[in-house]
Amino acid sequence: MKINHVIKTLVISDFFTNAGFSVFAPVFAIFVTKQIENGSLEIIGFAAAIFQIVKSVLQIPISRFLDKDHGEFDDFYSMIIGGLLIASVPFLYLFASKPMHIYIIQGIYGAGAAFAIPPWYAIFSRHIDKLKENVEWSLDSISIGAGAAIMAALGGVLAQKFGFNFVFILGGAFVIFGVAQQFRIYRDLRIKVGHGQVKPQLDKTPGN
Repeated sequence: MKINHVIKTLVISDFFTNAGFSVFAPVFAIFVTKQIENGSLEIIGFAAAIFQIVKSVLQIPISRFLDKDHGEFDDFYSMIIGGLLIASVPFLYLFASKPMHIYIIQGIYGAGAAFAIPPWYAIFSRHIDKLKENVEWSLDSISIGAGAAIMAALGGVLAQKFGFNFVFILGGAFVIFGVAQQFRIYRDLRIKVGHGQVKPQLDKTPGN
């Protein structure tokens, strides 16, 4: 099945990014309760809430700003900035020792998601192949699920053998690799996009 370059690249990026966070997801609660000062399940709950609140508050303003310019390069830069913020999160956990550190890191995570998610969806939607919409959205869903399943299964084993720091570093490396994939679509982006225009784009990959 032929899938265009932009869609393939974004799907691969999603696979590695989600795999990176999934590798330490099974042990994150244990990390907080054992490694963080006065760590408790309440801290985990507040941390999750902070991520969602920051992401939700920032997404609409960022999205409205990106929609003012109808080219794709502002979307691209927003996606990369968000991706780099998200990639910093696993590494920042290496230095966390107090609940406030966890809350700040979760805030950074939420801000990164707010910058990265809307433009990712916008670019994916504009470049999706005509008559393959269901298949290509499904491919992304499958990539997320596969990455999460594989790395979640390994995460507990790796943390048990090598410790929390190892899985955070491994997870961060996966996320960085995922974000790096996004640079490959730069040449496929359009300078101008008509207002409200979402159309499948021809693959610009040589030979296709």
